[in-house]
Amino acid sequence: MKRVKDFNKARQLLAREDFWESFAAPPRVRAQIRQVFGEELSVQEVVGRIIGEVRRKGDKALRNYTEKLDGVRLDALEVDEQEIVAAYDIVNKKIVSALEFAARRIRDFHVACEHKTGLIPLDRWLGQQILPLRRVGLYVPGGSAAYPSTVLMMAIPARVAGVEEIIMVSPPGKDGRIPASTLVAAGIAKVDRIFKLGGAQAIAALAYGTESIPRVDKICGPGNIFVTLAKKMVYGIVDIDGLEGPSEVVIVADEKANPAFCAADLLAQAEHDALASVILITTSADLADQVDEEIETQLGKLRRRSTIKKAIDAGMVVLVDDMAQAVELVNLFAPEHLSIMTSNASALVRKIHNAGCIFVGADSPVVLGDYVAGPSHVLPTGGSARFGSPLGVADFLKVTNVVALDKPGMRRLSRAAVVIAKAEGLDAHAQAVEKRLGAK
Repeated sequence: MKRVKDFNKARQLLAREDFWESFAAPPRVRAQIRQVFGEELSVQEVVGRIIGEVRRKGDKALRNYTEKLDGVRLDALEVDEQEIVAAYDIVNKKIVSALEFAARRIRDFHVACEHKTGLIPLDRWLGQQILPLRRVGLYVPGGSAAYPSTVLMMAIPARVAGVEEIIMVSPPGKDGRIPASTLVAAGIAKVDRIFKLGGAQAIAALAYGTESIPRVDKICGPGNIFVTLAKKMVYGIVDIDGLEGPSEVVIVADEKANPAFCAADLLAQAEHDALASVILITTSADLADQVDEEIETQLGKLRRRSTIKKAIDAGMVVLVDDMAQAVELVNLFAPEHLSIMTSNASALVRKIHNAGCIFVGADSPVVLGDYVAGPSHVLPTGGSARFGSPLGVADFLKVTNVVALDKPGMRRLSRAAVVIAKAEGLDAHAQAVEKRLGAK
């Protein structure tokens, strides 16, 4: 991890602009693009082309791109009930039990956060009608790995909100199957339908619908750059939860922090992706040295050390003079995960304005938030914690304002409305009110 001692330099490095445009396809991906499309195309052009073809050709395009991009030829796009039942026999009972425990924690948290639904009166004349979305689509990463926790973190808040139908898509492995643990999680979370589908083509199918896949009202879930850009392109046709990028963790620590814990938490998030952002901000050069040593020791014992090392090598240790500087840098970077390991950790929480989830103290490791703490681990990344929020029940609700005035109420409001309408040069607006005022 590179060491940064100059505060202004740290500010420059942590200020994020054009986050999504900064991603370039690696050589392997560029070679695959040339092979599939027969020409040099940017990631944005590839996504646009896939979306357009799915709109025109439906299921045929989905099967075509699944074979060309994922190397899997599918007879059926949808997972049938027998596959889900069989998954419970494949998955270790301890894993099933752990997933059920996590599901209860997640459900309890989101029930406690549940928003009111129905027609909610605000006063005599005004109110809001709050209703769940009818159908949502959940994108669960897969292919070479399984992420059953992500199923729970999205489907359970949707179910608590009262969503009528939950559609899940996830890329199949080379055997043409979705991992059994992912299917078990979908069963626990009561997902209605599951499709073996990934990439930009899955997002297009959810947004526009095909012969097999119903069109949804909102798409949620993390994915690679193709998935993320596809979500960005279809926004407006459907709603999306946000643009989730590579995992991020910032640890704020003082001289009393445990260096082994700091190192372990940095390594855990680096394990997600070579592009993960791992940052330590500390007032102690001694702690920074100890964390570096711990990273070297712990890294050698990890299976995904090749991926982890790439993220760690690109990571950053920032030395600051005091916690005020640390807080400023955190709010500037707006991390997905923020771990505060200082002697006054609780006192710093109120000063943090931009973070997806804050983990307070050494006994609140980020990994528990990934799996079982309760809040969803689908969090804003790429600096979007400046304005975005974690996925929750509210993401699956929509609000309709209701105005139901009686005649005295209408008259009370009309004079000001007429004045404003005429000031804007909208005579028909003014007339629509004046006609009522003149009516008996």
